[in-house]
Amino acid sequence: MAAVPGLSALELNYPQHVVELGAGELDQLLAETGLPLTALNLRFEGRRFAHGAFTSPDKKGREEAIGIACEAVDLAARYGADHVVLWMADDGWDYPFQPDYGTLWDDEIDGFRRVADRNSSIRVSVEYKPFDPRRFSLIRSMGDALLAANEVDRENFGVTLDVCHSYTAGEHPPAAAATALRRGKLFGVHLNDGYGTADDGLMIGVVHERDTLELLHVLRVGDYDGTLYFDTFPIREDPATELQANIAELERLEAVLDQIDQRALRKAQDEQDAIAISRVLARA
Repeated sequence: MAAVPGLSALELNYPQHVVELGAGELDQLLAETGLPLTALNLRFEGRRFAHGAFTSPDKKGREEAIGIACEAVDLAARYGADHVVLWMADDGWDYPFQPDYGTLWDDEIDGFRRVADRNSSIRVSVEYKPFDPRRFSLIRSMGDALLAANEVDRENFGVTLDVCHSYTAGEHPPAAAATALRRGKLFGVHLNDGYGTADDGLMIGVVHERDTLELLHVLRVGDYDGTLYFDTFPIREDPATELQANIAELERLEAVLDQIDQRALRKAQDEQDAIAISRVLARA
């Protein structure tokens, strides 16, 4: 993967990738690739977290989950990574009356705050998703994520936007990104694509090319300075070849952005003139 031109960073899953590598092997891997580690993505897996991680009704399980996240913060600091991404896969519910929603929310916010307080120099963000594996996720939209960030009330706590998750939440990803940027809370972006009904994880821009172009525009205008992480699923494709295709598409779209007449685009936007905007994009 590191041999693919244009790749400039690695972001690993914790604890899975680190456990698989074993002691000392992560150092060797990073040295061999010559790539910096810029973030760790949390994955709470196994039956002990099936009823929740930070919202688990089992207090020991809850403390274990928070402990794993704090370990990730420590490891990120050790390797010079400044970001830990929390995807709270099983924090949610499946049945009516199953949880007390207030308790669920309070436990989640408390967990977020404890992880953020572990090291104020490490950014911590929640990656929202409306459902899957739970029928209802607790943090299921950009609005939920920003509400959580507001209640956590820590400068180093924000949001990671995953394009497929945003579509399944019924959002327009560029607008969701703009909202987070407005609050100074967009810490991470996971690029992929899909049909909007599930977390497809397709290569970027294959379904929503113009949306992807607009998302990149919003990130550029909003001075987003985080990584662009390819969260795609090469199940049948060769991973390195898919990575190469993602980078090539990203570079192509960035080149299109360079050709857009920004004054003409802004004038058309001020007038909300869809036809004029289409002409500006077509010229680019």
